[in-house]
Amino acid sequence: MELPNDCSANEMVDGATVHAAAAGDRSALQAIYEVTSDRVFRLMVRMVGQQDADDLTQQTFVRAFTKLDQFSGDSKFETWLYRLATNEALQHLRREKHRRTKELKVDPAMDATDQVEQDERVAMVRKALAQLDPEQRAIFTLKEESGLSYQEIAQTLGIPEGTVGSRLNRVRRGLRKLVEDRDE
Repeated sequence: MELPNDCSANEMVDGATVHAAAAGDRSALQAIYEVTSDRVFRLMVRMVGQQDADDLTQQTFVRAFTKLDQFSGDSKFETWLYRLATNEALQHLRREKHRRTKELKVDPAMDATDQVEQDERVAMVRKALAQLDPEQRAIFTLKEESGLSYQEIAQTLGIPEGTVGSRLNRVRRGLRKLVEDRDE
C-alpha cells in the first residue's frame, strides 16, 4: 500500500484501508495516521490546549488502532475517530478539573495596531471559550474548527442531531454576548 505524499485536510480514509489496518497491515495503519493525525491534533489543541494535545493525540491513535475491529462502518471512519478523540479530551478535562482553551493563530502580516487589536480579540475569545462547558466546547470545535456536519457531530458525541443545533446556537449566542459585554 502506498502512503499518501500530500495528505490534504479533506482526504478521507477508505474502507479498504481500515480493513487492512484492522488486519494488522502496518502501511495501512501509517496511512490512516498520515491522513488523520493533523486533524485529530488540531481538535485536541482546541479542546485541551497545546500542552496536552500531543499526548492525547497519541492516546487517541493507540486506542483507535487497538479498537479498529470495533469500527462498524456505519459512519465515516473520521467520525468514529473524532468520537474517540473527543472522549479522550473530555476524560482528560474531567480528570484535570480545569479548562484550557484553544490557541488562536494570529496573522503575522498585520501591522502593529492591527496586531494589538487582534491580540485583544484573541484574548477575549480565549477567555469566552474557557467559560464553556467542555461538551459545549466540543460541539463548537467540531463544527467551527473541524467542519463536521450536525449529523456527524451528533454521531461523534452520541446525541440527537437537533440537540447539536440547539446547543451550537446557545454556545454561539453565549460567546457573542461574552465578547460584546467585554467590548462595552
